[in-house]
Amino acid sequence: MRHRRHARLPAVLVVAALAASAGCKGKSGPSGPSPDATKVPDAPATPATPATSATIDTTPPPVPPSKGALIEDERNSIAVFRDVAPSTVFVTQQRLVVDRFWGTAVEVPAGSGSGFVWDADGHVVTNYHVVAGAQSLVVRLQGEKTFPAKLVGSEPRKDIAVIKIDAPKEMLKPIQVAPLREPLEVGQKAIAIGNPFGLDHTLTTGIISALGRQVQGVGEVTIRDMIQTDAAINPGNSGGPLLDSSGHLIGMNTMIFSKSGSSAGIGFAVPSTTIARIVPQIIRTGKAEQVGLGIQLDQSRRLERRNGIRGLIIMTVVPGGPADKAGMRGLSEGDRGLVLGDVIVGIDGTPVADYDGLYQALDGKKPGDKVKVDVLRGPSGEKATIEVAVELLG
Repeated sequence: MRHRRHARLPAVLVVAALAASAGCKGKSGPSGPSPDATKVPDAPATPATPATSATIDTTPPPVPPSKGALIEDERNSIAVFRDVAPSTVFVTQQRLVVDRFWGTAVEVPAGSGSGFVWDADGHVVTNYHVVAGAQSLVVRLQGEKTFPAKLVGSEPRKDIAVIKIDAPKEMLKPIQVAPLREPLEVGQKAIAIGNPFGLDHTLTTGIISALGRQVQGVGEVTIRDMIQTDAAINPGNSGGPLLDSSGHLIGMNTMIFSKSGSSAGIGFAVPSTTIARIVPQIIRTGKAEQVGLGIQLDQSRRLERRNGIRGLIIMTVVPGGPADKAGMRGLSEGDRGLVLGDVIVGIDGTPVADYDGLYQALDGKKPGDKVKVDVLRGPSGEKATIEVAVELLG
């Protein structure tokens, strides 16, 4: 009997142990609680083990921002660049270098700038100073395809030139000009695309800093209504497009204001209104159309400076021209030398002191338009106003 009691004791202990391991809920199996089951008190909670330096960090790495996380301004800049970059080109001057010792000649790059496709016929607009004096020109499109270009015409007084390439139409994407009905505003976004320092298709952004600036151009005539922007413009950006947030052309990057030669945050662009007026004229006739009064002037103003005259002395009046028909007078010979005729001092009430002022006063006029010319007549300097119908200069 002792042997049997001794043999059952481990079984009872095993049952108690199983009951404890079952969660201490008194269940011994699927049939429910056993009336003879022994209750075992819950074990005390085990204190949490404090973290040590050897603890492994299982925090997942941060997820990089997706395109959806870009702010609206970033998405706009990306969209404008993708849309207009194919319209922006790289313009390079080529000059022939002759090696007389070896008897060879090779064309080498002599300067570069930017430009933009104007139409599907291959006309490209750029700055006059980018192509001035070039022996040959090469245009490179965004896809790295290059084409020789020829000069169609230019207007140095506006720093505008038109060149032409013979490229397949499917490779040409003309730029879109901003509607004239939408005036520019200081503070609105400005986007410049160009090839600064030969780095093609570079984008910079900024704002329109000022409007209506007057800047001395390469043609020794003031370019009016220039756009001032703080979008970075560097050497090589010249001739590239300045765009609004819709990707429309609002100007052509032309020059910077800098004492060091690098961008100082002040750049200037020829307005698209001027480009839209001048470029079709150059494509049609090879030059910009200019109206005049039918007079001859001394642009260097030697007589005016010598005699302290503020205005423009009419040297001669073209026979049969508008000024001649209106009764205007040029210099004449007198007993004591030259006798003054008329000195132009104003156009339509705007003072005119030199040729630049006269050009600006007539700029934008069409053949047949009438202007009121203020003059000082003869040696006495009597004031008079004469109405003249302007004509297209040959």
